[in-house]
Amino acid sequence: MLVCALILAVLAASGCQAGSQQPTPMTTSSARVTVSPGGLRLDGRPWWPAGLNAYQLGTNYSVNRGCGAEVDLDAYFGALPPRSLTRFDAFQALATNKATGQLDFTALDAVFAAAERHGQLLVPVLVAQDGACEDEQYKTAEWFRGGWRQPGAQALSYEQWVGTAVRRWSGSAVVAAWDLIGEPEPARCSFAQCGSQPQQRCPPDAANVLRSFVDEVGALVRTSSDTLTTVGFAGGGQCGTQGDEYAAVAASPGIDILQYHDYSEGPNPLPGNEWDGLARRLEQARQVGKPLLVAEIGEHAGSCRSEAVRASDISARMTGQREAGSAGALVWAFVPDPRPQECTFDVGIADPIYAELRRLNTG
Repeated sequence: MLVCALILAVLAASGCQAGSQQPTPMTTSSARVTVSPGGLRLDGRPWWPAGLNAYQLGTNYSVNRGCGAEVDLDAYFGALPPRSLTRFDAFQALATNKATGQLDFTALDAVFAAAERHGQLLVPVLVAQDGACEDEQYKTAEWFRGGWRQPGAQALSYEQWVGTAVRRWSGSAVVAAWDLIGEPEPARCSFAQCGSQPQQRCPPDAANVLRSFVDEVGALVRTSSDTLTTVGFAGGGQCGTQGDEYAAVAASPGIDILQYHDYSEGPNPLPGNEWDGLARRLEQARQVGKPLLVAEIGEHAGSCRSEAVRASDISARMTGQREAGSAGALVWAFVPDPRPQECTFDVGIADPIYAELRRLNTG
């Protein structure tokens, strides 16, 4: 077992996994979701998914250290419109046994299995920019320049984790696309609170650094999977994707589906300015010939706004974005324990937004 663990940590070998969970051999299959400049297709038919972000799905405190509350997976997937889309955290930390420190896929395997039982589709996010629910380390420009290939606080480097995750789940019929990283920004930071915008310095070659990263990681995914790739661009002028830089990175052969994250309040479907707003991003998506998914669309509710008003606002935004040429929208974010007494983005399973998702989803 010690030899196996050492081999895993160095090489992430597919034939020797630590712990009791053995890897699932890749099953070659054609991807169910395909793209065209006009949008997405599922099983050969036009598809405009209206779904949810549900980052907590892989939480299982009997196995991993979790990320938020545990979710009843069958209740969650069963409440969605048929053939809907869910974006969730498929982080290495959630595939690590908190008692042994070894890989244990129990919790994440359960998410894929539940989605399959209910005929739902998934976008697994393989890592987050801010390190939340993993090593809590913000990823700097140096990480994007090559640090992603190096060992860190976890058993596997990011490069090794991508290879391990894609090999394990590439044969699953429920994977719509691999999200390589959530909200990437190859910035430099001068203080410990690296994610704080005033403390960031954006190097002049940030777009080139990010483009090279997407090229290389996308190519890595394609060695084991024919499933589409996406990158969680916030799209609002972040380091590496400001203005025209967005199109330069979006043109990478390593990415199939573009993203924009919309946290405006109210019903306006096309927020932002002329340089970094959603209208500009849709124009750039057409320029590079790729669909754009509004992969996070959020609005506060609870003590500050009723859930019904939020559902109406988000429905108006999704409808307008669809008319403007978006390829789908995913609400941020489902939680099993919403806090109605606070002003949050929480969406519980009884939220009125579900009726709007059923109306809009064309899966």
